[in-house]
Amino acid sequence: MASRSIVKYLARRFLFLLVTYIVATTIVFILPRAIPGNPLAQILSNLSRVAQAKPELIRAAERALMEEFGLGKPWYVQYFEFVSKAFRGNLGTSITFYPRKVVDLVIPVIPWTLMLLLPATIVAWILGNSLGALAAYRRNTWVDKLVLNGSLVVSQIPYYWLGMLFIFFFGVRLGILPTQGAYPQGMIPNWSWTFVLSVLKHYVLPFSSIVVSALGGWAIGMRLMVIYELGSDYAMFAEYIGMKDKRVFNYVFRNSLLPQITGLALQLGGILGGSLITEIVFNYPGTGYLLFRALTTLDYPLIQGIFVILIASIYLANFLVDFVYAVIDPRVRIGQEE
Repeated sequence: MASRSIVKYLARRFLFLLVTYIVATTIVFILPRAIPGNPLAQILSNLSRVAQAKPELIRAAERALMEEFGLGKPWYVQYFEFVSKAFRGNLGTSITFYPRKVVDLVIPVIPWTLMLLLPATIVAWILGNSLGALAAYRRNTWVDKLVLNGSLVVSQIPYYWLGMLFIFFFGVRLGILPTQGAYPQGMIPNWSWTFVLSVLKHYVLPFSSIVVSALGGWAIGMRLMVIYELGSDYAMFAEYIGMKDKRVFNYVFRNSLLPQITGLALQLGGILGGSLITEIVFNYPGTGYLLFRALTTLDYPLIQGIFVILIASIYLANFLVDFVYAVIDPRVRIGQEE
């Protein structure tokens, strides 16, 4: 009976996510085209510098590019071509980096983004929730005041501003850490210790800025959750019958983690979009920086390709969270059986 209710619940969630995914990709298709400007302007500008004496070549090139990218076709034809190609894994050709394929541009930067944001998000989540739970457990003591006030201050600092502060102190004033890129310019990526150590040195500042700016929010949220659970009926009853504080706290901590797990899953699902500002501040070669380049040049195929992957990862994370909830929270299963 329990397994049937879980399957029923997951089937409903899957259909819901499928419908919203189609709606989201439709919006992604429409929005770039609503921005004024000619996406082929950059390519035509480069051609004009080469073929100034032959404007007919430029017009012929423009017609060929319009045909290749399908920009002269009605919008609904463009939309169905976009959807049918996306289902076959063809995200088109980039306009900015013409004639490179969108997939060939996105795939190489994904490991850099994952390497930066995955550990940073998880470390911030663990540290923030641990500090928040400790503050709630030691409520109204110096530990609580220190964690709460520190978290409030840190959570209000914009992460890009924190990144620039790190660059100034550790990169410019002290000169102990590099401030730009994922590795030195001119160095070819390889598996030597020299390259790995240089990557780690470039990694410290963007990683630290993301962790420090994120853990404050996690700590405040977890502190509130634990305090709320400590005042619930089951916790008060457990204290009334003489259960040890640590055991009560363990139950409270587990129940407080559920919404935090949801938040973590959503953040993990969205990390393929990169940390846009952080990657720009540190000139880090991730998907956020690539998306910034695509947006500033109206590169429709590249914008669509990044968002198609990003939205799919977010919805996959949502589905996994739903699965975990259905397994660990009996109220979800009971709700399906009613």
